[in-house]
Amino acid sequence: MHLPSEIIKLYSLLGSTKTEQPVLKTFILAIFAGAFIALGALGSQIISCGVVPVAFGRALSGLIFPIGLSMVIIAGGELFTGNCLLFIPVLDRQISLIDFLKNLSIVYLGNLVGSIFIAVLANYGHVLSLYNGELVRSAVATASAKANIPFIDAFIKGILCNVLVCISVWASQAAEELSGRIIALFLPIFLFIVCGFEHSVANMYFIPAGYLAQFVYNYPGDIPVLGFLWNLIPVTLGNFVGGSFLVGGGYYLAYMRAMRGYEDD
Repeated sequence: MHLPSEIIKLYSLLGSTKTEQPVLKTFILAIFAGAFIALGALGSQIISCGVVPVAFGRALSGLIFPIGLSMVIIAGGELFTGNCLLFIPVLDRQISLIDFLKNLSIVYLGNLVGSIFIAVLANYGHVLSLYNGELVRSAVATASAKANIPFIDAFIKGILCNVLVCISVWASQAAEELSGRIIALFLPIFLFIVCGFEHSVANMYFIPAGYLAQFVYNYPGDIPVLGFLWNLIPVTLGNFVGGSFLVGGGYYLAYMRAMRGYEDD
């Protein structure tokens, strides 16, 4: 198992690798990552649809949703929430703040394309027609709830979400075996789903999927036109703060002496 002091060194070196790769490669891998997360989100909707009590349904969602992140980690992908950890090499002066923000911007756009692509396919491929329309109702209700969440609530839930997501990505780097990596990333993601925190890339699927379902299936919903942005802006900001400043910055400070080669007093 890799120790935290070894993992942070890995992230410090990883920054230049990610920021120096071709833009097209980064964008394509980001599309894949967005699609993987969206597929995990779709699966989590399907398995929890109509399940009572609701808490049990949420637990079932937590079992399926991590599959999306496992595909990102194992198959390869560039995910906005995970790449917030590249704040570590910024603090370690391995990459510039501009390169960090440029990478996040490209990855974010790619994630958006991949997630919406799955939302479109799920609707026009009539995947949401499962359970005699119950899944459509669930998808619209989910999108409506997310589009109407208060700004500060979305921001705070975004912070909490990406603390767990980045801990998940971090923990996966501790294992050397494939099985160990999947187990390590599973538990924090399960926890964030059970707690109902907000993940920007997942919401890039959830809200468009529910919004489109209103028209594809002629199902009435209460999803404001600007609800997507109303959710995405605070959640994205929260994800950034939680992943970059709290996890990335916190772990950098905790292991700064070791990385700089200083001895404890």
